[in-house]
Amino acid sequence: MVIGIKDAAKLIGISIVACCAVFVCTLFLNYNIDIVTMKSEITTEVGIAMYNAQVSMGKVTAAVSGGCLAMTSVVMLLFYVKNYIDTHGKELGILKALGYPNIKIAKHFWVFGLSVFIGCTLGYALAFLYLPSFYELQNAEQLFPEIKVQFHPLLAFLLVGVPAIVFSALSVLYACLKLKKPALDLLKEKQAHRVKVDKNTTKDMPFLKELTRSTVRGRKSLVFFIAFSAFCFSAMVQMSMSMKDLSSEAFAIMMITIGLILAFVTLFLSLSSVVKGNTKTIAMMRVFGYKHSDCSKAVLGGYRPFSYIGFVIGTIYQYALLKIMVTVVFADIENVPEYNFDFKACAVTLALFIITYEIAMYGYSGRIKKLSVKSVMLE
Repeated sequence: MVIGIKDAAKLIGISIVACCAVFVCTLFLNYNIDIVTMKSEITTEVGIAMYNAQVSMGKVTAAVSGGCLAMTSVVMLLFYVKNYIDTHGKELGILKALGYPNIKIAKHFWVFGLSVFIGCTLGYALAFLYLPSFYELQNAEQLFPEIKVQFHPLLAFLLVGVPAIVFSALSVLYACLKLKKPALDLLKEKQAHRVKVDKNTTKDMPFLKELTRSTVRGRKSLVFFIAFSAFCFSAMVQMSMSMKDLSSEAFAIMMITIGLILAFVTLFLSLSSVVKGNTKTIAMMRVFGYKHSDCSKAVLGGYRPFSYIGFVIGTIYQYALLKIMVTVVFADIENVPEYNFDFKACAVTLALFIITYEIAMYGYSGRIKKLSVKSVMLE
């Protein structure tokens, strides 16, 4: 079994998420390890308080950001493994019919872990190059002795080697689990999920509304990705606006850059999967005379509410995180400005999100319009 270039290219989203996760974790964990060696040289009360605050902030940031992005990477990886099995069911079914055991077929899925390795390696390299500037930024008030950037092999292995190994093993195990079905089902590319329809609630429901609901229920993992893209946009953009007052412009730029990259990558990959996964549905609607606007609404419209839910969660997340940082982590530090919810930043971010999201939806609606019924039916 050979995984083609097109299939591997789809994993770029996982690489980008892994890159962002390792970039953030490397900055704060490497700094924490190096600053601990200088603890005995910090004698002033202000310096000790700042030291404790920065160490705590590093742990919280690495745990929260790294954990959130790691969970997202896991969901994306499982989604792509399942999608590969669904779209290559005939080839996999032939292998099973020829007598190949599940584990022998599944072991080739270790290559999915390469996307994580590439992302982690790139994230670590970029972070290590930025570390000298990050150290200067953290010690802008000259409260600590000069701290030199040190390379820590164990940290590099934990942030690059371990994720690659874990994700490769996870890909193989999950593929083995998904292959536990008859070869005939794979040859027919039979989908495992079943959509339950409650006749009491749908008997009077318009066809387009029910189609929209079934489209969303049939691809629940995409709901997570679209909500996550809105979450990243909301949290990081609002957080970057507050960082100008609470920290520095450099932090603000780093936050908004990471947030926008994650938001756009996950949104575009999700919408592409939605359109591609519903090409036959769109073609059939065209055959029965439905308008382009009806097709777009049925396929894309059901995901819109979840994007706004993701935005709300992102807003709550960034407020809670910054509030904890100011009132708990930096409680002993003088001259730290008080932080309250920024309604202006929220309104501006919401307006930008609506514009950006609707432009993306309009663009993918155009892709639906360009789909040829003949080309879909010949696939």
